[in-house]
Amino acid sequence: MSDNLVMTAMNYASDRPPASNPVKIMDLSLRDGHQSLFATRGRTEDMIPVAEMLDEVGFWALETWGGATFDTMHRFLNEDPWERLRTLKRYAKKTPFSMLLRAQNLVGYRNYADDVATAFVDRSAENGMDIFRTFDALNDYRNFETVVRQIKKSGKHFQGCICYTLTEPRLGGDVYNLDYYVGKAKELVDMGSDSICIKDMAGMIAPYDVYEMVKALKAVVTVPIHLHSHFTSGMASMSQLKAIEAGIDIIDTCMTPYAYRTSHPAIEPLVMTLLGTNRDTGFDIRKLAAINEVLEKQILPKYKHLLDDSKISIIDINVLLHQTPGGMLSNLVNQLREMDALDKIDEVYKELPRVRKDLGQIPLVTPTSQIVGVQTVNNVLHDTPEERYKMITGQVKDLCYGLYGKTAVPIDAEVQKKALKGYPRGEEPITCRPAEVLEPELEKAKAEIGDLAVDMDDLLIYAQFPVTGRKFLEWKYGRAEVPASVKPITMESVKKLDELVKKAKAGELVERKTDTPAKSERVRTFNVFLDNEYFNVEVDPTGDVPVMAAPRAAVAPVSAAAPVAAPKAVVTVAAAPNTSPAAEAHGTRMLAPMPGMIIKYLKNVGDVVTKGEAIVVLEAMKMENALVAPCDGIVKGIKLKSGDTVAKGAVLCFIE
Repeated sequence: MSDNLVMTAMNYASDRPPASNPVKIMDLSLRDGHQSLFATRGRTEDMIPVAEMLDEVGFWALETWGGATFDTMHRFLNEDPWERLRTLKRYAKKTPFSMLLRAQNLVGYRNYADDVATAFVDRSAENGMDIFRTFDALNDYRNFETVVRQIKKSGKHFQGCICYTLTEPRLGGDVYNLDYYVGKAKELVDMGSDSICIKDMAGMIAPYDVYEMVKALKAVVTVPIHLHSHFTSGMASMSQLKAIEAGIDIIDTCMTPYAYRTSHPAIEPLVMTLLGTNRDTGFDIRKLAAINEVLEKQILPKYKHLLDDSKISIIDINVLLHQTPGGMLSNLVNQLREMDALDKIDEVYKELPRVRKDLGQIPLVTPTSQIVGVQTVNNVLHDTPEERYKMITGQVKDLCYGLYGKTAVPIDAEVQKKALKGYPRGEEPITCRPAEVLEPELEKAKAEIGDLAVDMDDLLIYAQFPVTGRKFLEWKYGRAEVPASVKPITMESVKKLDELVKKAKAGELVERKTDTPAKSERVRTFNVFLDNEYFNVEVDPTGDVPVMAAPRAAVAPVSAAAPVAAPKAVVTVAAAPNTSPAAEAHGTRMLAPMPGMIIKYLKNVGDVVTKGEAIVVLEAMKMENALVAPCDGIVKGIKLKSGDTVAKGAVLCFIE
């Protein structure tokens, strides 16, 4: 046993004396917990019932904001992200709040200009944020400079992250080895980090590797070391214990209902494990149990339809094979399913490490996980053996130009050259701090959004998310109707759905009427075809309109609730009319190669275009794809607009 972990007298009392070196705990339930398990769909109204209870436990901090919450809240929940921060602060007044900040990416998917970054950190601090957990997907700390300057100016805690990734099955190799991580820790101390976080986003850090790493970091830095490790592979609980033995200062956990799978280890087993040691948390497990009771019975039922029940196992050892984070995996599966290409998933797994290597062995964390993932899918679906990277996303082009920063190893020269051909900023990549080439954005955004943004908080929503941000502000201020899809689900509706499912399983979904009338002479028999099955049904008109009785069919009637095998005869169904808004136009159709959202049209109706020229930017899985003209001609039939959602195969325009 390590000198850092010493056995002491066992004491189960809730008011037991503090341990000599208690492990500090940050709870992630209100941010990374629901982000990992049910797509960040947790609503503020469902956090309020436990906020005061969490505040009484004694956590080092509560992670309440950042990451994907900002995007998801305004896009899918019709919630103002700033209001969540202010609201939760009214209920949890004692425990510091922590957020996940993607450095110059802020809470979006690209590097924003310095004026936006400075304003965002300033407003986050003013609205109630205390600890800024700051990371860069490439571990390029030049992207920290602007936000750290403002974090310090605001008098807040700067926690610098080292994104943990591997090119080998375990720690080592030529790129991501112990020397690499120790060097990054020294850089963070030089930047003024108040604490350092080992950010293991895919759950790949092994127990004995983290032991060695914590020991090595403790030997060269004096600020607290914090471990963040997802449970995905099943190693995180063991890694936490070895990190504690090595002297780690702070650990991330979730409340049990929000724990495990692709989330994080639960707090309760750790509390019990450390009793009777000098690292005892001091937590009252009864308080934790009371919080779990509320979450389990009053909150989680609203979200169970979002949980991944596609597999029985709570761990995914595939992450140890292909090093793909759980959230990235679910995104890839969803994207392929929407494109009717789920059968290509094995090809995607094979292509993914090739793309990652081509792009400089970048860590797989937001936004680089999406960049690699979407480009991998594009390669699998659109490439040929003769030509790879036929459809390159805008973000891959930005990465190759240097707008995300410096990669651990150089980007493949051929891929970089292909990506930068015709790139608007130039075909020669930059080597400076990325934001130095970005023009200020706030004044331009203010001019574009006008009076729809009433304050800086509104403006920052729009500046980071122009398309969905505008849509949200229209909902917020009553200028557009709020769609039902973004409204909350009530417990009453959950109970009704549960009853329907229960009836369906019992074969009682169609309730039989007890007062069944006698059949009249007007009964007619129909074959009804539905999804390659057919039902033989009888229809007996009940109105006063005279109907000529049809001869009764010789076959026995079949209940609609009991489908029979479809006959071998082929039934031809007339094709539905083209309901695309551009259906009335003529010429070569330009189709959406994948489902997504229209960001903007680069050409207008009547513009002359040449084959290969960009026409429209389509966002798929939060990555932008510039779709090009399939032929020379004149653009016709554009009826879609920015913010419209389209299905795969939708007509985007015609070219005559």
